[in-house]
Amino acid sequence: MDMHPKKVMLSVWWGMRGIIHWELLPNGYTITADLYWEQLDRIVQKLKRKQDQIYFLHDNARPHVAKLTRERLLQLGWITISHTPYSPDLAPTNHHLFRSLSNYLSYLKSALATFFDRKSPDFYEQEIFCLRDRWRQAIETDGAYIDEN
Repeated sequence: MDMHPKKVMLSVWWGMRGIIHWELLPNGYTITADLYWEQLDRIVQKLKRKQDQIYFLHDNARPHVAKLTRERLLQLGWITISHTPYSPDLAPTNHHLFRSLSNYLSYLKSALATFFDRKSPDFYEQEIFCLRDRWRQAIETDGAYIDEN
């Protein structure tokens, strides 16, 4: 069993009316000041002409307090609300949004297990036995696409 499973970074920006922007970072990426700046640009595009004043809550993570980020937020004219250090219980994303998402993903995991468990051995066996014929077709057609119609 892998003691350190791969994790995926989900970045989410949301407000009183719902999700503004979300993105999954590719494997191996971390949030740097440059990436955070690019994400802020994507948020700016989505908020154009939708809201006059932006109140922006973020913590004191390095990309959030980097000089590049502070300058960008000043350019945007957003009012930043500082998140108290080491207080994840005061972050609405941590306790409200992600708890709800975690509950949903638990349901999804359960639904997937049920789906897989309900498939008979014949379902899986059929495709394994068809594989031999597909290999033969691929060899006979020199790797050309096999039309199954």
